[in-house]
Amino acid sequence: MPDRFQVTKTDEETVLDYLQDESASGKLLGDTHDDLQDSRDVHSAEENQKSTIDPNLYLYDDDLETRPHISTFISSIANYENTIPAATDPDAKPSPPSARMGTLIGVFLPCIQNIFGVILFIRLTWVVGTAGAVCGFLIVLTCCCVTMLTAISMSAIATNGVVPAGGSYFMISRSLGPEFGGAVGMLFYTGTTLAAAMYIVGAVEIVLTYMAPWASIFGDFTKDAEAMYNNFRVYGTILLLFMGMIVFLGVKFVNKFATVALACVIFSIIAVYVGIFDNIHGNEKLYLCVLGKRVLKDIPIENCTKEDPLLFDLYCPDHKCDDYYQNNNVTRVKGIKGLASGVFYDNIWPSFLEKGQFIAYGQNSVDIENLGGQSYNQIMADITTTFTLLIGIFFPSVTGIMAGSNRSGDLADAQKSIPIGTICAILTTSTVYLSSVLFFAGTVDNLLLRDKFGQSIGGKLVVANIAWPNQWVILIGSFLSTLGAGLQSLTGAPRLLQAIAKDEIIPFLAPFAKSSKRGEPVRALLLTIVICQCGILLGNVDLLAPLLSMFFLMCYGFVNLACAVQTLLRTPNWRPRFKFYHWSLSLLGLTLCISVMIMTSWYFALIAISMAIVIYKYIEYRGAEKEWGDGIRGMALTAARYSLQRLEEGPPHTKNWRPQILVLSKLNDNLIPKYRKIFSFATQLKAGKGLTICVSVIKGDHTKISNKAVDAKTTLRKYMTDEKVKGFCDVLVAQEIGEGLSSVIQTIGLGGMKPNTVIIGWPYSWRQEGRYSWKTFIQTVRTVAACHMALIVPKGINFYPESNHKIGGNIDIWWIVHDGGLLMLLPFLLKQHRTWRNCKLRIFTVAQIEDNSIQMKKDLKTFLYHLRIEADVEVVEMNNSDISAYTYERTLMMEQRNQMLRALGLNKKENSKVDSHNEEKRNSIDSDGPESSETPDITSNKDESTEKADENLKSSVKPDEFNVRRMHTAIKLNEVIVEKSQDAQLVIMNLPGPPREVRAERESNYMEFLEVLTEGLEKVLMVRGGGREVITIYS
Repeated sequence: MPDRFQVTKTDEETVLDYLQDESASGKLLGDTHDDLQDSRDVHSAEENQKSTIDPNLYLYDDDLETRPHISTFISSIANYENTIPAATDPDAKPSPPSARMGTLIGVFLPCIQNIFGVILFIRLTWVVGTAGAVCGFLIVLTCCCVTMLTAISMSAIATNGVVPAGGSYFMISRSLGPEFGGAVGMLFYTGTTLAAAMYIVGAVEIVLTYMAPWASIFGDFTKDAEAMYNNFRVYGTILLLFMGMIVFLGVKFVNKFATVALACVIFSIIAVYVGIFDNIHGNEKLYLCVLGKRVLKDIPIENCTKEDPLLFDLYCPDHKCDDYYQNNNVTRVKGIKGLASGVFYDNIWPSFLEKGQFIAYGQNSVDIENLGGQSYNQIMADITTTFTLLIGIFFPSVTGIMAGSNRSGDLADAQKSIPIGTICAILTTSTVYLSSVLFFAGTVDNLLLRDKFGQSIGGKLVVANIAWPNQWVILIGSFLSTLGAGLQSLTGAPRLLQAIAKDEIIPFLAPFAKSSKRGEPVRALLLTIVICQCGILLGNVDLLAPLLSMFFLMCYGFVNLACAVQTLLRTPNWRPRFKFYHWSLSLLGLTLCISVMIMTSWYFALIAISMAIVIYKYIEYRGAEKEWGDGIRGMALTAARYSLQRLEEGPPHTKNWRPQILVLSKLNDNLIPKYRKIFSFATQLKAGKGLTICVSVIKGDHTKISNKAVDAKTTLRKYMTDEKVKGFCDVLVAQEIGEGLSSVIQTIGLGGMKPNTVIIGWPYSWRQEGRYSWKTFIQTVRTVAACHMALIVPKGINFYPESNHKIGGNIDIWWIVHDGGLLMLLPFLLKQHRTWRNCKLRIFTVAQIEDNSIQMKKDLKTFLYHLRIEADVEVVEMNNSDISAYTYERTLMMEQRNQMLRALGLNKKENSKVDSHNEEKRNSIDSDGPESSETPDITSNKDESTEKADENLKSSVKPDEFNVRRMHTAIKLNEVIVEKSQDAQLVIMNLPGPPREVRAERESNYMEFLEVLTEGLEKVLMVRGGGREVITIYS
């Protein structure tokens, strides 16, 4: 045990005699001790009520009434489970809780299923043939870069706390505010709905074009494109109604079918890769009939000769032959040539065409232009193709990266699984797409690649004919996977719309927030079907793909914007566990999204942007009464009058909370700040940005000493400049220092730019200067608490590091009671400054008798993990030991001092003498204060009356049990803190609340308790929260 806790045998026996004397409890101390007896009566009720409080924490008994003990707090939050409302079968029996999913099952595979889609099977070969290997590779690479950069930004947002629900809508709305959130939510909903339309049209195209062309109800669609699109519209409508009924009645089937669809996608891709290498030397199954350099359709390969009557009758009606037919020969060309053939070199360069031009080798106008006016059976381009258009058509193939974040509630460790699973899925799919571009270019003839609907090979799907063992593997697999993707879109879109409606940010969507008796969003489903039908009426995948690309690009752009804004603002709550992000990557992703939108289709881009602006302005006009701690409101903290008016509408959200500092600087007789390093500390704390106001109070009449106030303000500003404190300063002249400080705390600030944290220095000389020193300090503490502001009291401020120094070591946090999380946030903010950056955090908390310290440590680690704060954790078990004789002696010394001050009416000088006598048995605990070197040693030369009063008190006083318990807490905690944290660079602990009774004895005792609590520690930061949460585990 340290020397200061040692008690001599004689002293211990004297104290024990006091404890064993039962009659002493009823003995009066004389007239001078009446107040002491009254104090016992006043506290008797409090002692009965607080008998259940752990003796080791009795100093914090007032706090524990309103602020939970750490074990209570973390046990309620560390095991938080976030569940995402998912589509469930109302008729199914309740199933037991499912096991939490890992990265593979929960994120990777769902992303794979959602990314691979219909475009891969029915359009990728056409994109490669039209754009060529080089431009096709760039198209795919550009789209993959957009999603990769978005995934990086999304990973940062998703790991910045717990994301309860809503996927990208939740992340954007909670990061950029309800206006942006509502606009992007509706864009995301519209994109998802149109994606369902595209999947349905794609499924119909696969069936009608490649599986059952005889089912056409509008004639031969190979000769008339409008007939084909009309078929798509009719069958698409029928399929939509059928799928809508499945979604309404059979959600269980939809969820199970997802597994089948995923298996189809994986097996189909494997079949394509196996087929490419199986046909490395090509095959003899597919041949094209080519007239000159133009590819022909509807010609059996055995009739592919110029002398064949079929061709002659077609091109020479009335014996007048077409010029191109007369001047060119008819040849047979192998369709699947294989990687070993060298066809890759023929497919390197692009072959963009305008609508109505012939598909032919090269770009010679004689071959591609329709000079004769008739097309005969030559295949023509149905749309004008460009590099940017192909980006828009292909982009839906890379969407679906949000599948993992949408399932965060089902993941065992969402903050780990979402980044890894999503990025790995993008890398996997990107590898498949990029390699497919090269393999297709190196395997298939150029004319066949550019034949969008496979008309030159009898209406067959090109990819299906590459695959092994036969085309039906791809046809059936692509149809089922496309159908599954459509069902998933029709299932997810209504629930997204219902989530937006329930947020009540778009009033006209209120009717769609309701569910049926079976829990289904029927109204939202009906609206989704109506919008989906509008997309189906377009009837063309090549029109739907660029349109829905706009909505997804807008959504991804806002994800990147949200990450960039949060990173540049450097809000204290922005602590993503995913570290591989940067604001420049997010801005690059945003730029790419906007560029691709404009390049692909400027008029579709205008439609999407106009829709977002209309919804944004509508929400802003109707007044979005939501506060989600978003980045836009964080920016408002530094804006001008408009932002001040917005901030005054309510307090900032927990995520936007940052210490807005009010520094109360004490001036000496020369009007110079007494503690210069308090400004350095404010600068180091301001690494989290925020507001800083430095104020000093001068005693006097302002009309007489206004010049002194101006000079003091100039000096204060100079100190702030020297210590690089960015903020404001002021000086107040008041009749009383305490009243002046109270006025400053209550009135400082403007609108939302009001300080929420007060820094005040410790009154080192409170014993020497008498009650007025501690009275000002305690009055300030009470005023700060009444104003619901946080309080920071640095003790040993002269030993704090300079702002230009770097230190290493530990920052120890002693977390006794939870008062809003300020103890967690302060060391994080300090570590943002280079001075403290190399320090490690250690968090200590005290376990009560009934606590499970092992579980408590585990819960605390879980809580810190969710907070994204790295720190070592230790739970200190304090035995419920008996109150020591030293505790009673310290309490007696404290009470004797108070009684003698009142009984003898000592002046300030005599007060100092009594204090010196009572502290001969221990070293001074004020050696860390800046005034310790200025205060001379005072010997214990007392007059006879003082000695006599002291002897009478020593022989008859039994210490107040209320004070003994508090002193016991202070001594026990101090003993443990010194043992664990004596070498720490900084010790941060809870500041116990001031006494509720405004009595000199209680206030003096409170100061003594704080001295004992911090004894033997060089640098201490005592913190008291303002009664509100300042840190959160949520995103």
